[in-house]
Order: sequence, then C-alpha cells, then structure tokens
Amino acid sequence: MNSIALLQRLVQIPSPNPPGDTRAIADFVAERMRAIGCEARQLAPAAKPEALNTIAEIGAGEPRIMLHAHIDTVPIAATEAEKWRVDPYAGELRDGALYGKGSIDDKAPLASMMLAMMDAAQQNSLAGTLILVAAAEEEVGGQLGTKWLADLGHLPACDFIIVGEQTGNKAATAHKGVMRATVRAAGRSVHATNPDRGVNAIVAMSKVISALDAYHRELAGRIHPVVGSPTCNIGVIDGGSTANAVPDSCAITLDRRMIPREEPEAVKAELRAIIESVDLAPATVDIGEFVYSRWFDSALESDYSRIFLSCISEVISDDPGPVGYLPGSDAKHLMDVARGDMVVFGPGSYEVAHAADEHVTLADYQATTDILLKFLRRTLYPPAG
Repeated sequence: MNSIALLQRLVQIPSPNPPGDTRAIADFVAERMRAIGCEARQLAPAAKPEALNTIAEIGAGEPRIMLHAHIDTVPIAATEAEKWRVDPYAGELRDGALYGKGSIDDKAPLASMMLAMMDAAQQNSLAGTLILVAAAEEEVGGQLGTKWLADLGHLPACDFIIVGEQTGNKAATAHKGVMRATVRAAGRSVHATNPDRGVNAIVAMSKVISALDAYHRELAGRIHPVVGSPTCNIGVIDGGSTANAVPDSCAITLDRRMIPREEPEAVKAELRAIIESVDLAPATVDIGEFVYSRWFDSALESDYSRIFLSCISEVISDDPGPVGYLPGSDAKHLMDVARGDMVVFGPGSYEVAHAADEHVTLADYQATTDILLKFLRRTLYPPAG
C-alpha cells in the first residue's frame, strides 16, 4: 500500500468523536503494524471500551522514540455537511490535495508515522525502540485516551516524542492550557412593572463581565515567546426567563487560556479576586465548577532535537522552529512520559481542520514523511555497512 492509498484508507474509516468509537481504525492500525512485524497492543478503558487505542513497538532497548497521533476526529455537524463539495469519507484527490474528514487532523500525521514504522521494519535491527501510539479521545480532551494510557503505565518513558498535529511541518514546543469556570449571580425576582423593588442578576453580571474584559486586556502584558499571551473569553451567558420579570439568576461560562508555567491554583485565585473586586450588593456572585486542561512546554536541548530540526530544515528549506501551537494536543498528557524533549509536529494548518472540505496537500504530507524518515535514519538505524 503506497502512501496515498494508506491515507485514503484511514480517511475511509470514520472515527467521529462523539461518539468516539475508534475500534475500526485502531484495528486497522494494529493489523498493519503486526503485518510488518511489530508487537501491537490494544487497550481501552472500562468506562468506554469502544475508545480503543493501539500501541505498536519495534526494536528493543534504549533509546526509545515515540510517534504519537490521535485516531478520533470531530464529527460532521449538520450545518457543515451541506458545505462539503466532496464525500467526506472518500479520501478524494483534487488539485494536489487529499480531502476528507480527519485528513489533516490527524490522519495525515498518523499515516506518515505508520510509513516510518514500515520503513523501520525493513531494517535488520534498530539501535533502540520505536513506538507508535494511535490514541483515542483526543478531540474530547484525551482523558480516556492518552491520559488514561499514561496514568496506568501503558506508555514507557521516552527519550524523544513527536506528537502529530498541524504545525506547517515545523517543531512546536508549547501550547496553552485551559481553565474553564462558571460564574453565577443571584438576585431577587419581581414584576418588571416596578423593577427597582428587585435585584437584577443580569445587571449584576454585566459588571462582572466588564471586570473580566478588563482582566483580559491586562493579560496581554504577559507574553510567552512562542504562544503569545494568556486570554480570558466569556463564551456562554444564560439568565432570565421573560422580559416582564426581573431575573433572579444569571450565569456565564468563561475560558481562561494559560501560557506555560502558569499555575492553575494561581489562575483560580486571580479569577476569584476579579469577581470579589466588583461591588454587586445586594446581588451575590460566586465562581466555581473549574475544569483545567494542562499546557504543554518543552525545550529543544537534546541531540535528538538538534537532529530533528536539521531534518526539517533540509526538507522544507525554511526555519524549522520552534513555534507555538495554538490549539491543544495530547502532548500535555505526555509530559511525565517524556524524559527528554518533545515536539508537536505535522503537515498543514489547524485552520483547515474541523471544517468543511478538510484536506492536506500531498506535498505537505510527503514532507512530513520525509522528515520522519530522515530523523529515524539518523537516530535509530544502525550505521550503513
């Protein structure tokens, strides 16, 4: 199976999440890896047995290098379906690109990594171990995918990890974390004919929103060298029931993006301080329901990093990075597995992912494959002759 046929086949196996049933695509990866002589394990959490992961290994001993890609995709929303010009699960070729749901996020990186495993299998021996992780659940946070695998000890400590995502074939060394929270204001409801007798929770919340907007602007002064500044966005608001009543409740959900090295407890304290600084009497307000997703940060200090950067430069004839990756990735769940450096890396742009007519150019896909092959030949392959 050539490289284009492999990617087409991956696209032709739907794996939308939700619902997150990855058994068919995990089985395909496992079958292909076993066929070339890899040891392949398939694991799924009891809480969601259909979220099947495949881990394939070839070689033995150290160093250990991990190639990681996720096998779930976002679903096709009803509003998106009518915008597709091609069958989203056909893997159609058009104008030098391969189209399909998941074609760039994340099946092109996965295909390149499978091709690298196939090339490694043709060697008489490897000077170490090469591991492919085809992970479920990334599109919904990775809790029952990569995090579950790492927490239960299914992933060995590795000297260098490459996490497949859309970075324009440059080495990304950081992405932001996320802190979500819900703010609730409580007032007193009365008939709107005389609203001053009540306490309007929406009006109270408007003052909180103004304070959070000012906080967002202040965050622009904190700058990370590759991912920029933290942000605070109010994404959902809910309050009131009818225009002729003073609302006694209002809630907002906010998204606080965290740059690497920001501590979650410190961010929680900042958000609480913002809320407490607003005079809302006689209304009351509280913040809670915090949900935290870790940031990712890595250095490029090892020999493996220097080799990887040189391979990128040789293939794309451009600055190899480091760059930041604005979306999140499963790299955040691998920081305790990485005993060396880790990069997020792959073809194209995340702007193309999660959208109608998702596609990857064949040139970018080939460049990803070429970079991985060059890197492995310089690190895990025995010297020629």
